[in-house]
Amino acid sequence: MRIGELSERTGTPRRLLRYYEEQGLIVADRTANGYRAYDESNVDRVVQIRGLLDAGLPTRIIKQILPCLDKPRVIHFPDATPEMLATLENERDRMTERIRFLTRNRDAVAEYLDAVREKLATGSVAAD
Repeated sequence: MRIGELSERTGTPRRLLRYYEEQGLIVADRTANGYRAYDESNVDRVVQIRGLLDAGLPTRIIKQILPCLDKPRVIHFPDATPEMLATLENERDRMTERIRFLTRNRDAVAEYLDAVREKLATGSVAAD
């Protein structure tokens, strides 16, 4: 698929896809006319990258852990330093805390929706 289709399917601007390629996070083949050609696996890969970026991980760390997300898993750690491991542990802990907050907020929204639906079903909510 061409970059436009990958952009559309992942909701990722083309510019970012080019950046991911420059950073070695995704790989594109080139067609005879020089266009980028991505295979289907790049859709999931881009979604994973976006999720990791949204979680606050820098691209240099993402590049190292992406192979761990593949099946079969291939762990690559020739330049793993104590500092990098500490960074990953901090990021993991930060993500865990964010998940906790997101779960709490999701549950609050679900409770609110349930209460409103119950009131609507019994007809006790006034219309504006």
